[in-house]
Amino acid sequence: MAEFAPVDDQLAILLRGAAQVETVGELKGKLEKSRATGQPLRVKYGIDPTGFDVHLGHTVPLRKLRQFQELGHTAVLIIGTATAQVGDPSGRDSSRSGLTEEQIAKNAESYLVQIARVVDVSKAEVRPNREWFGKFGFNAMLQLLAKTTVQQILAREDFANRVKSGTAIYLHECLYPLMQGWDSVEIRSDVELGGTEQLFNLMVGRDLQKDAGQAAQVPMTLPILRGLDGEKKMGKSLGNYIGVGEAPMEQFGKTMRIPDGLMREWFTLLTDLSDGEIAAILTGKPNEAKKRLGAEIVKWFHGEAGVSAVLADWKKQFEDHGDPDAIPEVTIPSTDIVEGMMGVLKLIVAAGLAKSNSEARKKVEEGAFNTGPDRTKPADYKASVPITDGLVIRLGRKIVRVRVTS
Repeated sequence: MAEFAPVDDQLAILLRGAAQVETVGELKGKLEKSRATGQPLRVKYGIDPTGFDVHLGHTVPLRKLRQFQELGHTAVLIIGTATAQVGDPSGRDSSRSGLTEEQIAKNAESYLVQIARVVDVSKAEVRPNREWFGKFGFNAMLQLLAKTTVQQILAREDFANRVKSGTAIYLHECLYPLMQGWDSVEIRSDVELGGTEQLFNLMVGRDLQKDAGQAAQVPMTLPILRGLDGEKKMGKSLGNYIGVGEAPMEQFGKTMRIPDGLMREWFTLLTDLSDGEIAAILTGKPNEAKKRLGAEIVKWFHGEAGVSAVLADWKKQFEDHGDPDAIPEVTIPSTDIVEGMMGVLKLIVAAGLAKSNSEARKKVEEGAFNTGPDRTKPADYKASVPITDGLVIRLGRKIVRVRVTS
């Protein structure tokens, strides 16, 4: 029989950072029963493989799933190979296009590799929901649709807002909460994790379980992580995210650019530091607190060695005003160089330091661009700079080495 920590100790860990639990009393009851019987809880988290980059926003519920694992419970990871074809309407003000089976399969493979950086996938129960929805016939789908009403579906906030604004709601979108809820029936979940925008779907699962004669799951929602801008939800489409598969220096550098007011939220949701430790860190200098936050994030994904290398490079580059030991390289065709010179805007864009001439011009005018060991700045954005193989160029905190190709 498995041994579990005292229930109050488990609750102290599990409730930290949670937004809503339906209900805490029920969760406590499930934990007490689990401890008495030695049977781990089945804790569900579903993710639709809609893209290639799992980012820190995804890791908020994934970290909670890992905490359940570390307390001895069973993580059940639902890969939405069926639901991804529908598209989750939660928190959306417009319909989202579903994906093809080929796109889903390719994305799912990538997702599992990235998720394994947070959750111990080797000890988790990984279930693609096409496993059961692929066998659903017309009659089974009719029976599932009969479990709710149009009024209940339209009462959810995002659909209600779309009705008011006259924005289209497609019938297949109404199916999504039922499909997610049915996942809970199939795997007999005790607890389901999700973002705050997912509460409606999680409650549907609870109702479907009751209807099926099962013990109802406890929905636990986690806050939506704000992205690098400190305002909008972290997301790939907004470009305000940090990917779990990014290089240590990229993760650290992006963290150093977040607004100071975002740090407490990130410390709470992305680290295991106690509230007291976080409070003590935040009473110090903001830059040092941000370095600690960046180090904690890098350590989770790249270990202590990754942190040591990043901090050494950061000190050398931004505190000692030197260049890091490892500098990414970019290639510039020799045909773009005229008499050993290249226009500064063209160079910046070609090196991938800016996306457009207008962005590059703004950075040059701000004095953010320089080249070579002397950190020479161009006179203005119309200037040309001498190009040699191995030249180091810098734009703000971005740095690359130019390689000239024939």
